Amino acid sequence: MLGRAVDDASTGSDSDYSKSWISWFLSSKGNEYFCEVEEDYILDRFNLTGLNNEVSNYAQALDLITDNLDDEIQDELRGALDVQARLLYGLIHARWIVTARGLSKMLEKFKRVDFGRCPRVLCQSQPLLPVGLSDIPYEKSVKLYCGRCEDVYSPKSSRHGSIDGAYFGTSFPHLLFLVYPNLIPPKIGPVDAAPAPRANETEASKRSRRTREEPEMPETVGEPISTAGAALKADRYRPRIYGFQLNEIAKLQRWQEAVRDRQVSRLEALEDLS
Repeated sequence: MLGRAVDDASTGSDSDYSKSWISWFLSSKGNEYFCEVEEDYILDRFNLTGLNNEVSNYAQALDLITDNLDDEIQDELRGALDVQARLLYGLIHARWIVTARGLSKMLEKFKRVDFGRCPRVLCQSQPLLPVGLSDIPYEKSVKLYCGRCEDVYSPKSSRHGSIDGAYFGTSFPHLLFLVYPNLIPPKIGPVDAAPAPRANETEASKRSRRTREEPEMPETVGEPISTAGAALKADRYRPRIYGFQLNEIAKLQRWQEAVRDRQVSRLEALEDLS
């Protein structure tokens, strides 16, 4: 359901097919987390192995992405294919960003802080990275991983919050840090300063960037949740490389979770007394 919500979102200029499909998709509101997948990668069928079982009308959806769809296809069918094309592009994107060229593209976005900064004060505005908590579509929405506190956070924008996490996969953030170890943030001390605004950046682009970083999530009204309950419900990112947990990190996380469980027990005891 969460993936279908973003797949069905297309308003205003988003329906303009005068440009290439990938350019149109990347310029649509809510798709700022995605990078451009090179056409050579998409056209190499080896890179798409198995995706025909994940996407309905696979061949036609692929033709739509690569701008090879027959012009005689009716508008109604094209609209239905667009949903499948978004799913297919997202799954291709998850594979692309763990390649050398894909990591380089995402590195540029990371340096521009396109994914936002960690809200935790002690992390001192550490830039975040998108991550999926599942590689299976329609299971988990995308989260943002902080390499400093090693926690995951929900995107501020509701548009970004409805992106399927499978479009980024479970391997990307940690693989980026393995390939670029100089990016691993220190646990204490200030992080590197954000790059200065580019000389040719206009006021409009600055406003657009600020808008992306501003929260759009509506405030929820309901029963207050306890601190211990919030801690137990928090998602935990387990770094994996192609599905396999890293041994040293797995041992460290078991220790961290044991410490967290002890802290949660103390919080529950304090809340019972109050």
